[in-house]
Amino acid sequence: MTDARDQWAPDAAATEACGAALAQALLPGLVVHLHGDLGAGKTTFARGLLQALLPGQRVKSPTYTLVERYRAGTLDVLHLDLYRLADPEELEFLGVREDVGRAVLLVEWPQRAGDRLPPADVDVALEPAAGGRSIRWTARTPAGRRALARPPDLDPT
Repeated sequence: MTDARDQWAPDAAATEACGAALAQALLPGLVVHLHGDLGAGKTTFARGLLQALLPGQRVKSPTYTLVERYRAGTLDVLHLDLYRLADPEELEFLGVREDVGRAVLLVEWPQRAGDRLPPADVDVALEPAAGGRSIRWTARTPAGRRALARPPDLDPT
């Protein structure tokens, strides 16, 4: 398996389907960083992932709360949106540290955390292009490679 793969999502539904595909592969303690400019589709991707884990449950964006916590069976997932984080030290007040290594961390704007969060096992880079989104999946660790090897197909289109 290669460490990176690219795919095309022509619309928001396809971006959500990509997130849902990754949901199949989540392992406790996995760290997923979502990269992209404003409007690139990070929250749409995260919503697809979380709705796949929690069908029928309302998925809230952590834009203002910075973190939303979810439990899917025995799997804990923390969705962090750090766009509004003024200083990396603010992460200490969110109570995330005790979940590192146990819960899945799904992090939008991870660069705002400095070194306060662990490095990614899986990086997902989203970039708007020609009426859709380009998505690049990159496994950064052995855990990331195992996760990306689990789903039968990360290209739902």
